[in-house]
Amino acid sequence: MWLKKISIIVMSAVLVFGSTPLAALAEDNSGQTATESGKYSAKDEAIYGNLDAGGTLKDLYVVNTFHVTEPGEITDRGDYTDVRNLSNLNEIEQSGNKVRFQAENEEFYYQGEMNNRPLPWNIDITYMLDGEEVTPEELIGESGSLEIQIATSANESVDPVFFENYLLQISLTLDPSKADNIQAPDGTKANSGKDTQVTFTGMPDEAEEFILTAEVENFEMNPIDISGAPFSMSMEDPDISRMKNDMQSLSDAISEIDQGVAGLNNGIAELSNGASDLSSGSQDYQSGINDLNASSSELVNGSSEIRDALNEMNKSVQGSSGAPVLSELEALPGGLRELAEGLRESAEGLDTLKQNYETAYGSLDEALNGIPENTVSPEQIKALKEKIQSMEDSGAHEEVVNKLVKSHNAAKKAKGTYNEVKKAFGSVTGTLNEVSSGIREMAKQAETTASDIEKGMAAMDEMEGLTQLQEGIASLSSQYQSFHNGLNDYTDGVGSLASAYGELNSGIQELANGASSLNSGASELKNGTEELEEQTSDMPGEMQSEVDEMMDEYDASDFEPQSFVSDQNDKVEVVQFVLKTEAIEAEEPETDDETGEEEKGFWDRLMDLFQ
Repeated sequence: MWLKKISIIVMSAVLVFGSTPLAALAEDNSGQTATESGKYSAKDEAIYGNLDAGGTLKDLYVVNTFHVTEPGEITDRGDYTDVRNLSNLNEIEQSGNKVRFQAENEEFYYQGEMNNRPLPWNIDITYMLDGEEVTPEELIGESGSLEIQIATSANESVDPVFFENYLLQISLTLDPSKADNIQAPDGTKANSGKDTQVTFTGMPDEAEEFILTAEVENFEMNPIDISGAPFSMSMEDPDISRMKNDMQSLSDAISEIDQGVAGLNNGIAELSNGASDLSSGSQDYQSGINDLNASSSELVNGSSEIRDALNEMNKSVQGSSGAPVLSELEALPGGLRELAEGLRESAEGLDTLKQNYETAYGSLDEALNGIPENTVSPEQIKALKEKIQSMEDSGAHEEVVNKLVKSHNAAKKAKGTYNEVKKAFGSVTGTLNEVSSGIREMAKQAETTASDIEKGMAAMDEMEGLTQLQEGIASLSSQYQSFHNGLNDYTDGVGSLASAYGELNSGIQELANGASSLNSGASELKNGTEELEEQTSDMPGEMQSEVDEMMDEYDASDFEPQSFVSDQNDKVEVVQFVLKTEAIEAEEPETDDETGEEEKGFWDRLMDLFQ
């Protein structure tokens, strides 16, 4: 038993007093390899930081791990205030920012303390109790509605590679007996034993603000754990084939709409041209019928004078027993022929008017019949609008569709109105034919009467011819009265036609103006649908490109880790940050030594081992 105790004492003495000689001996024994350079395949850096409860950094140290492939001397770099060998008892040589050490096979660890080295993130933790900001110390043991705000942002004084490529995870652990009704909209809650753990995730290259609320009583909280590591997530490309097919269907539908609008635009352009021609022809007809109506009174007055002259002549001839005054009769055939010529000119004017009207009417009929009969249902329009609302710049596209619907409805209305009055348009040609034929017939009768008068006057050499002349004048006077009555009816008809056609002409002018406006709107609509078709022609490809771009934002496969300690270090494989805040808790009260004895020294404790 005593031999065993003596052996322990000797070994303890060697450990206490002989560490330096042993280390020297180790160096002597390994002196042959101390000058040889070691090799390593990779280096890892774990950065540990202690923060106060508000997020301010207090102290920082780094644990460096070397994966040694050949033992020997290795040089590392870092602005450390102190270094410590964590693998063996060998000393580490530090000169400036150079750190040299002897490494054996496999892993070698050493720790380096760092002062005044900022983190890549600004971390600000704010505590609100019942709506008032409080310090962590003031929060200890308090009760009420608690809100914890954690804000992270880039520290501009540090290389941005860490902020841009590292994911932050912030974990808060709360005791349910001290915190209830925990709410964290952007966090993930989980049970950790009897406690509740809330974890927030800060994405790379993003300034974040996280909020946790709870109802607390006699509040205390464990330290907040914050870890930072390179973002790495295995994500498969999403299957958007079905969505792409839907977008292709929408693109095809928009292309069909564009083609339909092109046809509609052409039809409306023809309608506008036809309506313009109809408007010009109708205006000419209106002017002609008005001129004819205005000259009707002169025509009737002239015919009245002829009628009165024939009546006076008839009375004179019938009451005369001798040769009548023939000078009055000699002027009559010429007047009748002038009347016939005027009537023929009127008939020719009506023929020209009829021809122009038929041309304009034909253009109008062709244009309106060119408007498609098929219509777009309200359900189809609603479905198209719903699809467009999911597109970029949907407002402009929806405006184009609204114009399309408006023009479509206007075209339908124009065609419906035309179909209702088409019969009236068609009857105009027949009326003009009847009026023209009647005028020519009256001209023919006037010329026949003039010829009869001339023949009668030529046969007046003998007295028996006077009787024939009296009979002929009486017959002419009687027939001319019938002609004059017909002329009155004709002029009355012209007046009615001029009055009625005024309303028809006004409608035709409105139709022409409306068709012109519709044509302008259709052209604008065509431009809009062409632009829409161009923008949506490759929607599936654009969608795939956007998805690929979004996936590229989360692809960190090309990220190459670099040293946080020094940019002169190479073969860096892993760099991660492990940070922890102070706990919010009351300090443990100091206890007095109940025995009143002084604390034992090392030798006393060592000797107690053998008692």
